[in-house]
Amino acid sequence: MDPEPSTGNFPLHFSVQFALRDRYLPSRQQLRAWASKALLGPVQAVLRIVDEDEGLSLNQGFRSRAYATNVLTFPYGEDDSGALCGDIALCWPIVCRESAAQGKTLKAHCAHLVVHGMLHLQGLDHIKASEAAEMEALETQILSQMGFPNPYHVND
Repeated sequence: MDPEPSTGNFPLHFSVQFALRDRYLPSRQQLRAWASKALLGPVQAVLRIVDEDEGLSLNQGFRSRAYATNVLTFPYGEDDSGALCGDIALCWPIVCRESAAQGKTLKAHCAHLVVHGMLHLQGLDHIKASEAAEMEALETQILSQMGFPNPYHVND
């Protein structure tokens, strides 16, 4: 059975760290609201908004990739209460560039990547085509419930 997104039925312990300043950054409350819509079970997470240098360092250090990427997720397993624990790093300059290049609003792209990171933290992946189809469908459903367009729709 495919997982269904929560409507707030699971606890979320969520903190946000801003490693940079930008007037276009979403608020902590907005980031938490987006994360809470992607809950499939209880989660304890830290979302860190990073600059490109930190994004590069994280991607190189943990994935041996010599570039910054939009979102990285670091799941750590469960705590004593059964909540899934982990960190999510969102590279703000990459998010900004991608939203412009893809013709998406910054808000919609950021919401998508927060949802994407939360789903990764909860064990979903997109390595195999079947996994990608499931994850993309769930992301699209969650984002639609929040009033955002399909993030996989290619804009002309």
